[in-house]
Amino acid sequence: MTASRFIQIHSLHGYSAVLLNRDDSGLAKRIEYGGWMRTRISSQCLKRHWRVADSVHALTRIDGAPTATRSREIVTLEVMRPLREADHDEDVAKAVEKAFQTAVYGDKGDQRSNRQPLLLGAPEIEFLAKEASRIAALPASEAKAAAKSWVKDSRQNMKAMREQCRLPGGLVAALFGRMVTSDVEANIDAAVHVAHAFTVHREESESDYFTVVDDLRRIEDDPGADHIGETELTCGLFYGYVVVDRDILLRNLAGDSEMAGEVCRRLIHLIATVTPGAKLGSTAPYGYASWLMAEAGDRQPRSLAEAFRSPCRATTQAAESALSGHLERLDETYETGEARRAMSLNRAAMPRAELISLTGLADWAADVMERGHA
Repeated sequence: MTASRFIQIHSLHGYSAVLLNRDDSGLAKRIEYGGWMRTRISSQCLKRHWRVADSVHALTRIDGAPTATRSREIVTLEVMRPLREADHDEDVAKAVEKAFQTAVYGDKGDQRSNRQPLLLGAPEIEFLAKEASRIAALPASEAKAAAKSWVKDSRQNMKAMREQCRLPGGLVAALFGRMVTSDVEANIDAAVHVAHAFTVHREESESDYFTVVDDLRRIEDDPGADHIGETELTCGLFYGYVVVDRDILLRNLAGDSEMAGEVCRRLIHLIATVTPGAKLGSTAPYGYASWLMAEAGDRQPRSLAEAFRSPCRATTQAAESALSGHLERLDETYETGEARRAMSLNRAAMPRAELISLTGLADWAADVMERGHA
């Protein structure tokens, strides 16, 4: 029986003629690895798409898991808008808003430009809205004083609420963590660790020249296009790597092992089937994983990225062969004994890994996560 604190998830995804993740100049994100430039998909991009995916495996469909909202406008839209719609005294509303913006976003939070997007769970937002409503309902002179007092006690107030609530930061914070600079006690450690995905081969890229034709322009007026431009398109086979720390996940889920298992099941389906794609209308960047492997063990996790330090050929067969060889050498050297299951469109064998379907793999990982051993 293998103790299983960690579930490691490795994947290969292939895409053609896409622009999945752009940098500040509008080009595909890149990284040099092993002396060769690769196309990259940031972990932030991957997590965002898994988090908001609207599918049968959506994380938001887990029973009993509260939602979360990331925004710099939480107080403005979720706390204060209901108050203003209820026709409270405007001077009181302004005092309450200033107090709650400061309590949530920090000393200069009452100025929108100074706020950072913050992740708050539905229970936290509901608590803030109720407290703001309670203060605003007081006589005007008392309400303004109460608002100032609430700011001073806000950390203690929020701490007391979190201690009485099962998932105060919502499921998203329980999985991917959060940092609150204005209140370090509100920080949550990430239970799901996500690496930046990169191409297992050298980058494949070209500049796509395109034109836009004005349907109402007559040929005799101007035979040319109304607009010309260019955008980068890339192709690639990406290696992805995710680690789920069971100990942290259970702590963040208040010990609910059943929910932890369901999270793992859905996460594996999302990793395999959700495309982190921009430019949907012009590139249709949809694709499923051609290979995915899950490992369960109690040793420190380790990526298999080293299999691609020297670029391989841009085929799934070559990538699977590189992974298999690297994994075999790791097993021989470290003897860490992880239990494994794999899915492969090519039916490629991996050392000590039973080949099964995606559903079977996700169910296996969920069972390991729930029970704590393989």
